[in-house]
Amino acid sequence: MQEETNIILQRDQEKIANKISKFIVDKLKESQTSGVVIGLSGGLDSSTTAYLCARSLKNDQILGIIMPTVTTPDEDIEDAITVAEALGIEYEIIHVDDLIAPFKDLCIHAAQKKQGTSHNRELANANLKARIRMMILYYHANDLNRLVVGTGNRTELLVGYFTKYGDGGVDILPIGDLYKTEVRLLASHIEVPVGIIEKPPTAGLWAGQTDEEELGIKYELLDKILCLMVDKKMEDTDIAQKLGISIEEILRIRAKVNSSIHKLKPAPSPETI
Repeated sequence: MQEETNIILQRDQEKIANKISKFIVDKLKESQTSGVVIGLSGGLDSSTTAYLCARSLKNDQILGIIMPTVTTPDEDIEDAITVAEALGIEYEIIHVDDLIAPFKDLCIHAAQKKQGTSHNRELANANLKARIRMMILYYHANDLNRLVVGTGNRTELLVGYFTKYGDGGVDILPIGDLYKTEVRLLASHIEVPVGIIEKPPTAGLWAGQTDEEELGIKYELLDKILCLMVDKKMEDTDIAQKLGISIEEILRIRAKVNSSIHKLKPAPSPETI
């Protein structure tokens, strides 16, 4: 594959950080809320978003919630705590396995009654984790009159690599306009710990899970494809030729983008007049 280094423009990181900080402050004012609640996973996106919130708001306006399950690596819990303590923000650790178990039992019993089998139980369980975590975040946000801050980036939003009404069900997305590779640059600029920036991205949905393995592509290449496809609106054959990769891979990513459009829009309703 030929090297393409300037497909995604490397913008002024301080300018980006300042714009995002202003965005966070403005959204609090618009919503007349008193602060934010953010899920701390110990990963790059979560940590970068937390650091951006800390640039924008007072420490006592930010509540971080760490929500591990049995499949969450200890390193991620430790990194999440490190972020909260480095920023001087309040945080809580809430284990969610006990909340997940009743749902699994309920669905298993329903399947047995119908004498059916699961179409994709692993995916259903993974999405369940994300939705229960969001329930916890919104409970705290409602109780404290705060906004739920999402941690999704542009790459994941475009290919639908998030759970609808789970980690996608938030009030604001501070890094939602940044590709994953841009998030890494910004994280370095605002001094997110290097160990967090460099560790393999994972949602911790099951043991050994990594984002890039699940997506079937490295983020650096995926970002280049998406930038050419979505931002520059290039034809698929031209993208394949420019990046020196197969047209089949471009079509696979195109299919992900197209099938994920519904996840980025409000629920549709029919016109009846």
